[in-house]
Amino acid sequence: MTIENFTIDLPEAVLADLSRRIDATRWPHEIEGSDWEAGTNLSYMKVLAAYWRDGFDWRSQEKALNALPQHRIVLDDLHIHFVHQRGKGPKPLPLIMTHGWPGSFAEMVKLVPLLSDPEVHGASPNDAFDVVVPSLPGYGFSDRPRERGMNPKRIAALWARLMAALGYARFGAQGGDWGSAVSSALGLDHADKLVGIHLNYIAGRFLLGGTINQPQEDAVANEYLAQLRSWWDSEGGYNHQQGTKPQTLSYGLNDSPVGLAAWIIEKFQTWTDCDGDLERVLTRDELLTNVMIYWATETIHSSTRLYYESREQPLRLSPTNYVKPPVAVALFPREIPMPPRSLAERGYNITRWTTMPRGGHFAAMEQPELLAQDIREFFRPLR
Repeated sequence: MTIENFTIDLPEAVLADLSRRIDATRWPHEIEGSDWEAGTNLSYMKVLAAYWRDGFDWRSQEKALNALPQHRIVLDDLHIHFVHQRGKGPKPLPLIMTHGWPGSFAEMVKLVPLLSDPEVHGASPNDAFDVVVPSLPGYGFSDRPRERGMNPKRIAALWARLMAALGYARFGAQGGDWGSAVSSALGLDHADKLVGIHLNYIAGRFLLGGTINQPQEDAVANEYLAQLRSWWDSEGGYNHQQGTKPQTLSYGLNDSPVGLAAWIIEKFQTWTDCDGDLERVLTRDELLTNVMIYWATETIHSSTRLYYESREQPLRLSPTNYVKPPVAVALFPREIPMPPRSLAERGYNITRWTTMPRGGHFAAMEQPELLAQDIREFFRPLR
């Protein structure tokens, strides 16, 4: 397998076309005083779009991303993009970290140096990692799948081959959102290669037979199921749309940069620990850099299609289909609903469960220091 160096270099025509499309935005009506209640706030989007048009410096962000060592490798006829930052320490532990939706590999930018060079950041060099951060197939600078069936189990198989190509016989895995699903699939299908798994999210449907519609047979599951159903009723529309008709959604989001940004930014607003003020936690540049990766690569449809493929073949965990490597869970307070430990232990070999003091769904961006510390402490005795 040939591994090639990769540098992001968007054509100027892409940037010029973006400005033209922002200028041509047809803004929707909004009920006065609705704020974020019915979706992405109109006044905020107008301010953000103006900044995107005239204040955001993509070339500066591109340069910062290119400071990370990036590569591409061909696996199953797909070019898979990944960051590979070797650790600075006596014996770095290989760690593959998987992002989710609506994130990208850029989620991990602040986390990579904390894990690869801990001594510079006040931690022990003995805790160093060789950090590998791939872009999911159909996301960012990885190729878009051309066939059906690209689900977390297939992605886990790709990741196992990627790590083997990099010379790692055994390694750790980490992830939230889809990264949790892929890391869990690694633990199911490639347990012999896994030193341990660190998760900052677990999807309840993994442990509820792949569905939230059927009643369960015990009080623990039913109590959690009631909480999960309430969340899906108020916040789960995006998931149902992406899981059933992603192609229809893609026409608007692939054509309108403001439409794409509104679809993505709403999730950051809702799922971060920001008390209603998103830019208190994440900067406009961070938010727009992530959106730009979707826009420039035209991957919104291929990214949301992962929901469709996973609905067809959901990941199911149980005492007989069990993630055997040691698992740590970092529970951030503003995370979307997570199963209680007693339920999660039915599908995972959980050896560490940490309640974090602050942070939400995008932990690597929101609280990279806290997440890095928990990852270091979990893997320390497993090295």
